[in-house]
Amino acid sequence: MKARRSLAAAIAVVIALGALSAAATWWCLERGYILYYGDAEAHLNIARRIFDSRTPGPEQLGTVWLPLPHLLMIPFAMNDAWWRSGLAGALPSMLCFVAAGAFLFWSARRAYSSALAAIAAVAIFALNPNVLYLQSTPMTEPLFAASLAALLWATLWFRDSQSIWAIVAAGIASNAASLTRYEGWFLIPFVALYLLFAAKHKWHAVLFGAIAALGPISWLAHNLFYYGNALEFYNGPWSAMAIYKRALAGGMQPYPGDHDWRAAIEYYFAAARLVAGWPVLIAGATGLIAAIWKRVFWPIFLLALPVFFYVWSMHSSGTPIFVPTLWPHSYYNTRYAVAIVPLAAFAVASLLAGKPRGSARGSFPRFAALAAIIAITLLPWFGTPITWKESEVNSTARRAWTHEAAQYLALHYEPHSGILFPFGDLSAVLREAGIPLREGMHEGNGAAWTAAVTRPDLFLHETWILGFAGDDATTAALRADRRGHHYALMKQIVVKGAPVVEIWKRQ
Repeated sequence: MKARRSLAAAIAVVIALGALSAAATWWCLERGYILYYGDAEAHLNIARRIFDSRTPGPEQLGTVWLPLPHLLMIPFAMNDAWWRSGLAGALPSMLCFVAAGAFLFWSARRAYSSALAAIAAVAIFALNPNVLYLQSTPMTEPLFAASLAALLWATLWFRDSQSIWAIVAAGIASNAASLTRYEGWFLIPFVALYLLFAAKHKWHAVLFGAIAALGPISWLAHNLFYYGNALEFYNGPWSAMAIYKRALAGGMQPYPGDHDWRAAIEYYFAAARLVAGWPVLIAGATGLIAAIWKRVFWPIFLLALPVFFYVWSMHSSGTPIFVPTLWPHSYYNTRYAVAIVPLAAFAVASLLAGKPRGSARGSFPRFAALAAIIAITLLPWFGTPITWKESEVNSTARRAWTHEAAQYLALHYEPHSGILFPFGDLSAVLREAGIPLREGMHEGNGAAWTAAVTRPDLFLHETWILGFAGDDATTAALRADRRGHHYALMKQIVVKGAPVVEIWKRQ
């Protein structure tokens, strides 16, 4: 009977998560919010170009961004209608949101031996409007949340059962995390050490380490094979480190938190307050004390690791977080603070853990506490979700020129005539105009792109050129013109706060 009740509760949680996910995504889709984040647009188009390209294959995964989110989007991104609407990128995120909530529920129930505590944990996570917005987009946070929650569940399962299948599950979850975000790499040694202490047979921890290492090793091998540098994602020309160094050399001030622990902590928790709200953070701090009192150490420690990773990255790696309440009073990477939501959820759940009393009257305080917890979780709904606001503010200019350029090409572009363009933000123009990516030539096409922009008189055969004024693509149009291949500037798009977009056509 107890097993049936547990199964029924799990099914009910999954159904509720699915309904909540579908409603949030439909709301965002109707309003065009799915691709507001520039990174969301890029993730979707990287997934599309793996097959929809002149040079399809694994090289189209590129570097810097880890591959699993793009691989999961492929089946959906190859549907033209879903690609153009952005739904192709949202569907995997929705599935990951449901998985994250389900694994968080199962983990809390196992850790606290309380269904009510588990419901509180999943409610705080799933009802957060910032989490719901991100799960409606092609961003990587939902997949990482699912991987982290699955890893927690697998380690708790192993602690209780010593099953080798739990080790395999933990290894798979770790690979999913490490092929989604780099904080997944950071988790591996801590999980291995925990399993080493928890395992009766120490070779189980060694097995986990061997399986978990496959993710990072495969990405190092990918970078070495395609770029000749296993650390291309870390120190290559398009890495965050290289971009930051170029910006500093150009006169930009260092990011807040750069080699300043106090500022790094201040900025991260300012973003956390905007993401989760003060009531949840205060309840989480109280629950943290209760969890430690109840000796629930490992789940709290594991869920805190991504938070520490972000603070460490702000201090040591030039990873910024900007919030409107602190200098420079703008929005950037506030979504990183979403990592604190699962931690707060699990900590608050400890306040409801404990053996229920037999009478309904004895259970009433615990149900009242659950209602209060859900109420404070809903408080952020009375304001504008910070992650949506960040995406909206930072995309206003980009969406304007993307739409104008896409409208022009949708009217004038002749199928199969070819278009030269730098990948990145400009790929959104082709998506919105309904032009397959394989009709374009971009940096992902390797030698063909290099030849076309270096010697356009010999190798540039595309009828159209789309680019930003002064970039390699538009410069190739000017250089080709000087050598007898005339390209005419057909349209110039000027939007305040954005680079000038140019569309050229070969005459």
